[in-house]
Amino acid sequence: MAEVPYESRGSLTFKNGDFILDQKPLRILSGTMHYFRVVPEYWEDRLLKMKACGLNTVETYVAWNKHEEYPGKFDFEGILDVRKFVQVAQKVGLYVIFRPGPYICAEWDFGGLPSWLLADENMKVRSNYKPYQDAVDRFFARLLPLVTDLQHSKGGPIIAVQVENEYGSYSDEVEHLMFVKELLLKYGTQELLLTSENIFGLKRAAFYQHALPTANFPEMGDGQKLFDMIREWSPDFPLMVMEFWPGWFDHWGQGHKGLAMPLFENCLTGILDAGGSFNMYMFHGGTNFGFMAGANYFANSTYKPDITSYDYDAPLSEAGDITPKFLRAREIVFEKVLKPSGISKLPDLPPNTPKANYGKVPCTHTMSFNQMLAYVKNNIECPSPIPMEHLKIHGGYGQNYGYIVYRTTLPAGKRLQFSSLPQDRAQIFINGTFIHVIDWRNPDLGINVDCTQDTNTLEILVENHGRVNYVEFGLNLLNEHRKGLTGDVSIDGKKLESWNIIPLEFDKEFVKSVCQCDKWVATSPSTCCYPALFKATLTITDAPKDTFLCTKGWGKGIVFLNGFNLGRFWCVGPQQTLYVPAPLLQQGDNQILIFEQENPGMSIEFLDAPILDETDKSNVEEADKEYPTGS
Repeated sequence: MAEVPYESRGSLTFKNGDFILDQKPLRILSGTMHYFRVVPEYWEDRLLKMKACGLNTVETYVAWNKHEEYPGKFDFEGILDVRKFVQVAQKVGLYVIFRPGPYICAEWDFGGLPSWLLADENMKVRSNYKPYQDAVDRFFARLLPLVTDLQHSKGGPIIAVQVENEYGSYSDEVEHLMFVKELLLKYGTQELLLTSENIFGLKRAAFYQHALPTANFPEMGDGQKLFDMIREWSPDFPLMVMEFWPGWFDHWGQGHKGLAMPLFENCLTGILDAGGSFNMYMFHGGTNFGFMAGANYFANSTYKPDITSYDYDAPLSEAGDITPKFLRAREIVFEKVLKPSGISKLPDLPPNTPKANYGKVPCTHTMSFNQMLAYVKNNIECPSPIPMEHLKIHGGYGQNYGYIVYRTTLPAGKRLQFSSLPQDRAQIFINGTFIHVIDWRNPDLGINVDCTQDTNTLEILVENHGRVNYVEFGLNLLNEHRKGLTGDVSIDGKKLESWNIIPLEFDKEFVKSVCQCDKWVATSPSTCCYPALFKATLTITDAPKDTFLCTKGWGKGIVFLNGFNLGRFWCVGPQQTLYVPAPLLQQGDNQILIFEQENPGMSIEFLDAPILDETDKSNVEEADKEYPTGS
């Protein structure tokens, strides 16, 4: 017996290949913007620009790992106020496509999954493993009631809800999609359900009996194949590109990517000429603030961590500016869709936010690494190194983000050996002197050392550079990629024991403590050691404007502005500036805190334009040989 294709019971339905809303045909013209990548003061500005481009819908993911920091500890305030974001979209006249995951990919740490799931050594994410199911259930029980009254059937803007995300690229266990679907229904979802898949996953995880299938692609070659598959399942299914990629994301140490204008024009035109609806992923990328940038692991490749900027070469820049791609999209949408439907004029273009060049600011004070570590509250004694997710802190759920320090006593010896590759970047110090870096770029696990003293101090600073958010089918990395040291360390074949482990999380309490303490000394060339903290003050005399903090002349680290984590920087590029939205600044003094790991500078500079395409030629990696498959 043939399986019956899905029929929507929501406000948004479909027939004969068309979407229907309020008994009228609807062409969905959508763009992606993630509330958690944009300061809330700018949500309305970006959404109004979306409207001015001719779009009628905004799509957003939900970042579970930001909303539930630890089990049962929820946050839906400020930049995480997803309900308010949906309400702002309705205010400016946009429908909403809601993609709650629980897995979202999105070049976001662990694909939006909370890292505390990995405290369970047997965890199987994105499956019907019972502890994972229970965690998802608890999250949806809090999230979904916040927005169920904002569904279109209840007078709100939400017209569609997605079931998981690109599941066929990860697994063929369709039973898990059924579990997610049932949870959505359990907690009040009434609108059209859909899935989204790329060329590799659409048939592998066919779910067309339970949700509308949609496609993800950057060019019409793959697109036509996906459209044909969808139409084979049902001629009633409308053609919808849930992720039309108008650009791409960047990895540290590689060149700046994007999508050339002719390819962008051809794909957008092709979708519309085929009668399709679209969602541009991304329309406005925003920023991977803090430690939220994820990483990818493609077959026949290695770990590839993403940069802080999520500019994406999108129609709206990272700072929300209108780009040539925006203007071309506006022309195409108007000519192909809006003008034929009787719309004679688009809204006027809103202005871009003003930008400021505040110039150079000296770093006035510094604090040594050891003095900084004195303000870390947790200090764990352990016979062997363990990853951050297995530390018995935060109720036994481990450390989420940041760095982790491993210390032990090192006897005399000549060869230091790691049994497994540190995750993700280990700086090794002996008696306070830097020795070597081990990471995915320098994976040699054996290091020649010259320890002639009987007793030495070995110190290993490991940076969590972002958990993998996308792995290809058949790879089990999502369940295995724990951070820090995941194996033993030995000297001349003798295993090192009795470790002191310090979780350097850079949480708000720690940042506030070090900023207010009296351990700072004046910065000078003689005091510029590393790793270390550095402090500077930006004084603004008038209303603050957007600006870009230039990290040229520095090595690698993170920056806090008035206690807010702007994100990572690294001299290898391609990103050389960090975006600073004006709402994070204040008139008067603004405190800048820099954790520098490798090459301290004496000042920082604030520019009025970003630098996102400048790589250190001596460190640049070879670009990915295959086109990445999804977001």
